[in-house]
Amino acid sequence: MEAAVSILRTPENPEPEVRAFYRRVLDILIESGVPFLVGGAYAFNRYTGINRHTRDLDIFIRRNDFEPISAALHERGHDTELTFPHWLGKVRFDDVYIDLIFSSGNGIAEVDDLWFEYAVDASVHGVDVKICPAEEMIWSKAFIMERERFDGADIIHLLHACGDRLDWPRLMRRFGPHWRVLMSHLVLFGFAYPSARHLVPAAVMDEMIERLRQETHSASPENDICLGTLLSREQYLKDIEQEGLQDARLPPLGNMSPEDTEIWTQAIQEHQKH
Repeated sequence: MEAAVSILRTPENPEPEVRAFYRRVLDILIESGVPFLVGGAYAFNRYTGINRHTRDLDIFIRRNDFEPISAALHERGHDTELTFPHWLGKVRFDDVYIDLIFSSGNGIAEVDDLWFEYAVDASVHGVDVKICPAEEMIWSKAFIMERERFDGADIIHLLHACGDRLDWPRLMRRFGPHWRVLMSHLVLFGFAYPSARHLVPAAVMDEMIERLRQETHSASPENDICLGTLLSREQYLKDIEQEGLQDARLPPLGNMSPEDTEIWTQAIQEHQKH
């Protein structure tokens, strides 16, 4: 997909034909009446003011809305594919594509009604849309810790830009039993921006520290579970394939099926080719 990168220079300045493609798809989605949100680099720019090179447009939808959206796009001449059934589809135009996202790669951050309830108004290429809430962006990005990609800096910038306006109780509920992941990013935020540590409420840090204290002084879980697969689809395969640890992506802990994890793992080699 290197050609797509050269075509789309920044979220605010794509080539005319790419901009027309994006606008056309956004208009189709609006006409369909199916709710959607814009995320990715466009939402990140809206919150932080940081502009970056990007290769696609990220559209967030509910899983049940993928088929109606696909039908609406197909009627207007755009084919879609369900690339990864547990979280991602695509609509393409030559070497450019739009991602249709309904969860995260680890199956944790499923798009639900709250994404839309707390969405923010924005304009993307002159089209009035809703963008993903900052809280849900932090939640979905927090688990991305691959060798080739780590979204920690994005989270730190979102905290720096929005920390004083975040719905902290909702953000903490989003992480649920995975609160250690959120805590790790909050600690790094305080390291990156010492003078902005106050943007994370003291009560939030106190609760995290107390949870950590209680876990530190309690017995370790008896089940041999590897939660690392929620952070990286590749770097903890040895633990589940050779060491026999339980994959946290699978039920009852996770939301992915064995077929989902197999497809997601097979895609690693294809990704490395690019």
